[in-house]
Amino acid sequence: MTNQCIAGACLGSTGFSYTLSLINGKYKMNILYALMEFQVVRFNEMKKYIGTISYKTLSSSLKELEADGLVHREEYPQIPPKVEYSLTERGRSLIPILDAMCVWGEKNRQ
Repeated sequence: MTNQCIAGACLGSTGFSYTLSLINGKYKMNILYALMEFQVVRFNEMKKYIGTISYKTLSSSLKELEADGLVHREEYPQIPPKVEYSLTERGRSLIPILDAMCVWGEKNRQ
């Protein structure tokens, strides 16, 4: 990493900023972690696993992650309705980052 001058620089034009724009949100990282760990998860399973998330927030977060190409939604035409979520290839490319966060957390938690 080289020393750079902050004058004239813009955070909004960095890869860091773009990545944050995709994963920023109170529960998005939790959703991505759950899909990384369990691969295919149904909506109610996700709600139960995260616990503190509302149905509305879970639904909107999943829709945003799907729109950003990180999550795949598979709907099965049956009664009762069955919907499963999984990571897309693009979403799976975040796994090394999520793994690194897990390792850091294990090393640094008290």
